[in-house]
Amino acid sequence: MSEPIDLITLRVIVAVADSGSISAGSDRMNLALGAASARISALEATLGIRIFERSSRGVTVTPTGHMLAQRGRELLADADRLTIDLRDYSLGLQGHIRVLANASAILEVLPERLERFMHSHPLIRIDLEEHSSPEIPLALLDGRADLGIVDIAHPLQGLRFQDLFSDQLVLIVPRAHRLAQVQQAALHELLDEDFVCLMDGNAISGRLMSAAALIGQTIKIRMQMRSFDAVCRMVASGLGLGVLPLQAVTPQLAHLPIVAVPLSDPWTVRTHRLVTREGVNPSAAARSLIEALLQTPPR
Repeated sequence: MSEPIDLITLRVIVAVADSGSISAGSDRMNLALGAASARISALEATLGIRIFERSSRGVTVTPTGHMLAQRGRELLADADRLTIDLRDYSLGLQGHIRVLANASAILEVLPERLERFMHSHPLIRIDLEEHSSPEIPLALLDGRADLGIVDIAHPLQGLRFQDLFSDQLVLIVPRAHRLAQVQQAALHELLDEDFVCLMDGNAISGRLMSAAALIGQTIKIRMQMRSFDAVCRMVASGLGLGVLPLQAVTPQLAHLPIVAVPLSDPWTVRTHRLVTREGVNPSAAARSLIEALLQTPPR
């Protein structure tokens, strides 16, 4: 019977697969290059497989190596989770939940719903991180999070989606702009305008670009920002128009010289979904949080 794979070797393999070279992977692990290379070679010899194809330009992950790295990420995430859970239980806590959410969820619904949950479940610890919607599914599949909240049009294999909340994208214009006086606008009427967009990879930017492409046009991007607030401030300075969720930018509308104009396009109505991995039973703490998030908040 072959020896089990130890966690340090597994971490080395994942680090090398992610970085593309044994040298970079060993640096990430704070191991000597020779030690990292020896661990990989010993495992390949023991199992009779090739994990990496080596060349002067680095390493290429073999199909077997891809499978090992993918499963390794999941196992390492579970091991890290176990370590954290054991520490939490030693401190008297009853669970630890890792949540990844897009900016809209964090601004629009999570503060109130998490406050209620944490008030009624004080012994459950929640770690919340903001990520763009396209980044979150992979983190869930890799086991780096317990649940996510995303704006994704089409469900992905291996994940379970449940509707959580909806919001409305609107056009953000300077108060002195000619469009500030209109009752409604459509994207095809705006394509001569400069836009201040969110960074590539953001779900809102993806919707905007896809909608323009469907009518054979492109968006004139003048600037790209990392946050809703930055977009609003650039729009307020007259540097372009923005498209943002109305519910998330209400504070900026009250304090900056900008106006929200409704958009008539159907793609501007979004449904955000709560996502978990299929085939993985959530912990009791995670189930409690999921149930609480899905409940209609009291009026």
